[in-house]
Amino acid sequence: MEAYIQGIGNISPQKTFDNSNFLEDIVEYKSPVLRCIEPNYEKYIDARQLRRMSRIIKNGWSAASICLDNAGIKIPDAIITGSGLGCVEDTEKFLFSIYENDEKLLPPTPFIQSTHNTIGSQIALMLQCTNYNITHTQKGGSFECALIDSLLLLNENEYNNVLVGSFDEITDKQLVLYNRLKYYKTELTNNLKLIKQKTPGTIAGEGNTFFLVSQELTENSYANIEDVYTFFNPIERNDIFEKINTFFDKNKLAVQDIDLLITGINGDNGSDKIYYEVMNRFFQKTKVAYFKHLCGEYHTATAFGLWLASNILKRKSVPEIVKLNPFPDKPVKNILIYNHYRNINHSLILLKTC
Repeated sequence: MEAYIQGIGNISPQKTFDNSNFLEDIVEYKSPVLRCIEPNYEKYIDARQLRRMSRIIKNGWSAASICLDNAGIKIPDAIITGSGLGCVEDTEKFLFSIYENDEKLLPPTPFIQSTHNTIGSQIALMLQCTNYNITHTQKGGSFECALIDSLLLLNENEYNNVLVGSFDEITDKQLVLYNRLKYYKTELTNNLKLIKQKTPGTIAGEGNTFFLVSQELTENSYANIEDVYTFFNPIERNDIFEKINTFFDKNKLAVQDIDLLITGINGDNGSDKIYYEVMNRFFQKTKVAYFKHLCGEYHTATAFGLWLASNILKRKSVPEIVKLNPFPDKPVKNILIYNHYRNINHSLILLKTC
């Protein structure tokens, strides 16, 4: 089965909403929190609708709209989204209104917009798309599940163009909770020097990333998605190594076939140890890149990694800012993305040039 990425839309802490700009103007943060750089919403949303939308809904629709425009598609055959926590800001508004109003006269809008499927539903309403629509919410594996679902739909040969994407946001109240759990760094952090700190915790991030996936190869295709593989909560390192071997056997690949490995290194010395052990075991001679210093850590950050890999294959160039170590900038044919979320949800995504 062939699955080609025909269009992309990405709203992130970098200036990625402009598809003509591929990490040419890097934004530096000196904070443990990276928030999305928002585009001019009036390009994508009617001013009357803007007033009723929360930030994540505006970002989600804008990213989907950018993706569809990039692919030259008006209405997809299916809409599939993934989100670890959904529309958190609206959920918080609704819960606080219950407390502040003593469970009386509650405003309905935050409740309506607080569910995980809000973004997918909003996209369908604005496009008048009544086709297959589903949201996957499996925390750190949410985007991967959405991507697998899209590949399964294409394999049925009843769907030609599938819009698949993810969204997650970070709020101040989330930060309070996660800081108590020691998820994030407490010291002042420069995102561009993230991997040099080697301390516990990472940096918080958020993002809205969409892809238009089709079985047809066109002149505008970015990349071919060969396989998506996930595994859950490995007990020890050997379990991870066995899963990676299984993935290579399944795809009849050798390690030397991988031209570029993109990892989810995030600056947490405990989390990153897993990546380095995998690299030492399998990819000692492979070029390695990373991306979470640009977008931060969140449940569906793998989507940013897929956006990065797709652009690398399309543009035949690896930006210096994502190279883990310096290497010659030569075109790559096969890219493997390896990410894990807190050593619970692990995923491998194999991409090939068109």
